[in-house]
Amino acid sequence: MYDRAEVQPANDRLWALIRDGLRAEGLPAPEALTRGPQSYWPAWESPDLILSQTCGYPYRAKLHGRVTLLATPDYGVEGCPPGHYVSVYVARKDDKRDSLKAFDGAALAFNEDLSQSGWAGPMSHALSQGVTLRPSLRSGGHVLSARAVAEGRAEIAGIDVVTWTMITRHDAFAASLKVIARTTPTPGLPWIAAKDADADRLFPILQQAVAALSQEDRATLCLKGLTRISADAYLSIPTPPAPSHFGAP
Repeated sequence: MYDRAEVQPANDRLWALIRDGLRAEGLPAPEALTRGPQSYWPAWESPDLILSQTCGYPYRAKLHGRVTLLATPDYGVEGCPPGHYVSVYVARKDDKRDSLKAFDGAALAFNEDLSQSGWAGPMSHALSQGVTLRPSLRSGGHVLSARAVAEGRAEIAGIDVVTWTMITRHDAFAASLKVIARTTPTPGLPWIAAKDADADRLFPILQQAVAALSQEDRATLCLKGLTRISADAYLSIPTPPAPSHFGAP
């Protein structure tokens, strides 16, 4: 899920370590990662899925009971338990509003309807604060949501904090944005495999691969380690009404 062009070489090296660890245990593993549209729902729902990363919302909404929950990467997000993360609300720096409450009724750019960090988390947190955001632009990606705010096509967006870190490193438009608030922490984006996978056998292989990754690559991926979070923790996350409930096209 965190595989923008600038970090793909580091992800490839992480996969090589995982692949070799799997093969050393006599387990199948493809030579290279699958990228593009086939790496999301077609892969997640495949009966021979070796490893993928999904989002917490798709996991609880459609994948729970159909895949094996293996592990959750720990990105060392400040103020969060291991394996947890937040979304940051971003607005233009020249917008005089500086609190979430000031954005009540504001036009929200969101990546897609089943995103925890782009839709469910930001909207649930806003509603808990008595704030209703108006979903006006379905962007198709976090970077596109942030860019839409920077370009004035939306007033606010909720961006996964790990993605936001990468945006600040690699996208010049980030200089025109500011963070005005953060959501409540929730479990991060889990690693999954096919339904019949053995999580207890696979977790040590994955953990060793992450530990063997170079310090430079871990910094590139913002990756601190690997932990295990229960399915119940994912399933207990509140889900707001769909964007269409709030008038999204």
